[in-house]
Amino acid sequence: MSTGGKLIVFSAPSGSGKTTIVRHLLSKEDLNLEFSISAASRESRGEEVNGKDYYFMSTEDFKKHIKNEDFLEWEEVYRDNFYGTLKSEVERIWAKGKNVIFDIDVSGGLRIKHKFPEETLAVFVKPPSVDELKRRLKERSTESDDKINMRIAKASVELATAPQFDTIIKNYDLDIALEEAYQLVKDFVKK
Repeated sequence: MSTGGKLIVFSAPSGSGKTTIVRHLLSKEDLNLEFSISAASRESRGEEVNGKDYYFMSTEDFKKHIKNEDFLEWEEVYRDNFYGTLKSEVERIWAKGKNVIFDIDVSGGLRIKHKFPEETLAVFVKPPSVDELKRRLKERSTESDDKINMRIAKASVELATAPQFDTIIKNYDLDIALEEAYQLVKDFVKK
């Protein structure tokens, strides 16, 4: 896979605010970013749209793509629940002369950084606390208590990976986090 633009990875436990930060950065035209749409082997939730939020596919199709080595990175997040980044997605964005921005889990983010160390800025978004994470996830009202508890258990493991990222943004105050993220990405894409 040939390299083109830059890769900007945002990773964090669910509910940390990474999606809000990524959406903010996408609105900044001077950064020349395009969102990398992940593939997922699950049904859409709520307002999610195929080809905009995710490329939804069956578990069987996902496994075929794994076998064909079509993914830059992939992971079985929960049993038979796969997420990944198609190589074709990154190539599509680079062909447009844009930088790729990812809203991706920590394992996937670190795999991309490992494969493209020079081209990747890996940012970890740290929530104020695990209690605050739980409150944010409950507020969303998109998942059962069991799913929320699974995400909270996973968050503790994910928080331990923060030092492996290039930088950590503490999302205690959203406005400050948004500005910090913008400056970081702006400096990186101008290199």
